[in-house]
Amino acid sequence: MLSYKHGYHAGNQADVLKHICLIQAYKSLKRHHKSISYIDTHAGSGDYNFKSDYMSKNKEFVKFDKVDKSYDGKTLVVKDLQLDIEEGEFVTMLGPSGSGKTTCLMMLAGFETPTHGEIYLDGRAISSIPPHKRGIGMVFQNYALFPHMTVYENLAFPLRVRKISKDEADKKIDKALSMVSLQGFADRMPGQLSGGQQQRVAVARSLVFDPQLVLMDEPLGALDKNLRESMQYEIKHIHESIGVTVVYVTHDQSEALTMSNRIAVFNDGKVQQLSSPDELYEKPVNSFVAEFIGENNTFAGEVSNVSGKKCKVKIGNTEILANPVSVKGKGEKTKISLRPERALINPNDKMDNVHSGKVEEVIYHGDHTRVRMNVLGNNQFILKVPNSSANMDIKLGKDIKIGWNSEDARALDPK
Repeated sequence: MLSYKHGYHAGNQADVLKHICLIQAYKSLKRHHKSISYIDTHAGSGDYNFKSDYMSKNKEFVKFDKVDKSYDGKTLVVKDLQLDIEEGEFVTMLGPSGSGKTTCLMMLAGFETPTHGEIYLDGRAISSIPPHKRGIGMVFQNYALFPHMTVYENLAFPLRVRKISKDEADKKIDKALSMVSLQGFADRMPGQLSGGQQQRVAVARSLVFDPQLVLMDEPLGALDKNLRESMQYEIKHIHESIGVTVVYVTHDQSEALTMSNRIAVFNDGKVQQLSSPDELYEKPVNSFVAEFIGENNTFAGEVSNVSGKKCKVKIGNTEILANPVSVKGKGEKTKISLRPERALINPNDKMDNVHSGKVEEVIYHGDHTRVRMNVLGNNQFILKVPNSSANMDIKLGKDIKIGWNSEDARALDPK
């Protein structure tokens, strides 16, 4: 609650101006945070209050507190997990098969129990609470709809379990179907629906009882590419409109980048990095994250000098300037990470690194051309070149100059 006391008195011109300024400030805040409300209490007390749910959100709505998980008592598949998820946030657990992401989701849902540590939901320890009493919605990859029930009956099931009256249930079902654009489908059987429609029903069922939290376990994995991309935007828009907390599991990097507020990248049972999509892509903290998220050019080398925010790295007989993210001194082994779009053709002389390379492959992709080159001994160096008249002179076998800035070449661990 933000409060401003101004001692407003009718007829006081200065106070009237303050009043107008405060109203304008409120309107400006409202444009950015719809949850902000304004309470004008100047009649009598002279207080102005700006109240925002955004400001009072629980920063530890979901909390994994030093959680370990082992299935055989020997090998840990989740290791000392410390993770906080804010109320209303969309967090994706991303990683390769066997990285521990799905196990974390199953523990949060109540289908698995932590070996050590505790999981909290809105401040309450839930490891000993059965799944059906946690108030959590769940969406599975295979939809998990009851095939012998209509769409209406599928959505009514979690409401009936919670003893919601029929009148109230009808209202909630209508609202949920409207949310996923399936009005008029209540009497259909699941077998009469397309894959995308079935997935929409599964999403609606997870939301119909107004859960505190919704978990989604690779829900779009069974859909074709175009439908999968369409559903990504639909789920993202639903989340934005109702503000429910979502924990999403996928191995699809593009899906995670599109939908999430933050992404937790898992590998070997640990979170390697927890960041917003743009920071994760632009500023990976180690080699695993850099190579797992998007395309990545790499050079193996040895640090010859570190000075402030730049370091020199020897690659063969050449030195390049890089950003010393994970290196501290001379002699350290490192792996340079450079995104394809950060390297430019025919750069100006002001760039930190300018080198020649031979074009090995040219593939047209519509909005851009993917160019594979041999640069500094790396014959898998990739450029993504926008298709324009200025870039049409890229021919197979041709030597061209390319360049990039040191801040974009991240010197990471050598793994």
